[in-house]
Amino acid sequence: MVRVKWLKSAKDDLKDIYDYISLDSKRYAKHQVEKIQTKTEILKLGNVLGKKVPESDDEKIREIFEGDYRIIYRIVSVEEIHILLVHHGARDLNRRIL
Repeated sequence: MVRVKWLKSAKDDLKDIYDYISLDSKRYAKHQVEKIQTKTEILKLGNVLGKKVPESDDEKIREIFEGDYRIIYRIVSVEEIHILLVHHGARDLNRRIL
């Protein structure tokens, strides 16, 4: 089984998502963050999932989706994946550092 590590940047993204959505609904904010976290569980299977991130030339930087959110991760090794960031699909990813 692959180890999935959330980097600080991705944890900060989850907090920002929660804070933003919670302005309208704390319950929905919690639900959305849980859905994103649950989605990353499939990465533990070790299969190369998702697609290459178009904004990056690195084949090891890939993404999966949960609703409108892009969950961007790096394949570090066959045993480890790092969640780099969680990004809303309507926002410009080029302003963020991969």
